[in-house]
Amino acid sequence: MSAADHWLLYGRCRLPVEFPDSVEVTVVRKPKMPVIHDPAAAVRDAIQHPSVPRSLPLFEVATSCRSACIAICDITRPVPNHVFLRPTLETLIAAGIPRNAITILVATGLHRPNIGDELRELIGDPWVFENAEVVNHDARCDRDHVDLGRTSTRGTPVKINRRFAEADVRIVTGLVEPHFMAGYSGGRKVIAPGVAHADTIRTFHSHAFMANVAADNCNLDRNPLHEEQLQIVRMLGGAYAINTVIDEHRQLSFVNFGEITASHAAAVQFIEPYCRVELERDFRLVVTSAAGYPLDKTYYQTVKGMVGAIQILRPGGHLVIASECSEGIGSPEYIAAQKQLHQLGPTGFLNSIENKPLAAIDEWQTQMQCKAVNAGQIHLYSSLSAADRRLTEVDCVNHLNRTIADLTQGTDDRSVALIPEGPYVIPYYQGKTLH
Repeated sequence: MSAADHWLLYGRCRLPVEFPDSVEVTVVRKPKMPVIHDPAAAVRDAIQHPSVPRSLPLFEVATSCRSACIAICDITRPVPNHVFLRPTLETLIAAGIPRNAITILVATGLHRPNIGDELRELIGDPWVFENAEVVNHDARCDRDHVDLGRTSTRGTPVKINRRFAEADVRIVTGLVEPHFMAGYSGGRKVIAPGVAHADTIRTFHSHAFMANVAADNCNLDRNPLHEEQLQIVRMLGGAYAINTVIDEHRQLSFVNFGEITASHAAAVQFIEPYCRVELERDFRLVVTSAAGYPLDKTYYQTVKGMVGAIQILRPGGHLVIASECSEGIGSPEYIAAQKQLHQLGPTGFLNSIENKPLAAIDEWQTQMQCKAVNAGQIHLYSSLSAADRRLTEVDCVNHLNRTIADLTQGTDDRSVALIPEGPYVIPYYQGKTLH
């Protein structure tokens, strides 16, 4: 492989990475994925002839219904909304649902709202704005939610956005990819945390959930977040889903429509052989990314790239991560958590949140950063300001290639792992359990 093949997703571009000639580079990428050459036709076929078991075509689902709500992921996910939103709306309208009774709900969870040009980019088709109401979910507004009680397993309060919960037709749309807490994104995750109340989110993002060894990338088995999410779907009365998978070039590789749990399971089954990459060794030095735009807009999201790489990082090794962080650190609440990490250190921080039934907003990301920091030494290449760099609690570097060169000197181990797509690819060391 030539040096030209060494790159990292960074912002909206590919960042070239240089290695000393003496270094042996193992590039960790997905195996070549199939590409759907006519995405629009594939989406229409999926909603008209669902492959998901026990799922009716969308037109039949919507017939005789008077309202619909479609939950979509926020700007932090590169979901191909422009491909499926219009045919979905057209089908709902053809089935008799009035345009003014159809809502596109941006499933922000506790992220900030998406507005203006960003919202237009997210939706991707002006026609959608003309034929449905597009609104952002607000997890902090009590009156916007329906209280469904508590889960029987762990007592999570279940409060879901009223527009979604009370719609005759409930549809979630999303991208299925590795997720460092819930195992995989998409499906049920678009409901909780996507359109859930802050109390719901803060409960199953508390220390007890995050510290569970099963709350890990690419794992659904006994994963406490996944189990709560499935129960929340049942308490809601179910929903339908359009789940998608894309390749490293953001081309559509898979799409289906159907009952939300079965739809998600099928998408997971499709993506797993591509996103989990088995290696025969671990590495003293791992170079990775935060997956580029839109995921690397904040340092908050960058933590996913750190955690995604640690399964092949030798204990005490070096992890270099490139993330543009064009919007800075993240929310004010996350900044507060990072300041607490600075004051207490990783062990003190984890001890301070261990017995809290409700997590402070966004402190779960600081908790997950502790997992990476405890695994090795983290070096961040970004566009963060000097003031913001102090809040990261990792080693911030000005020169990516110089840092890599320095870290490969003075050691007999010349092997380096490079993960261009960051947290969208989860490598693991042969013989090492997933969780």
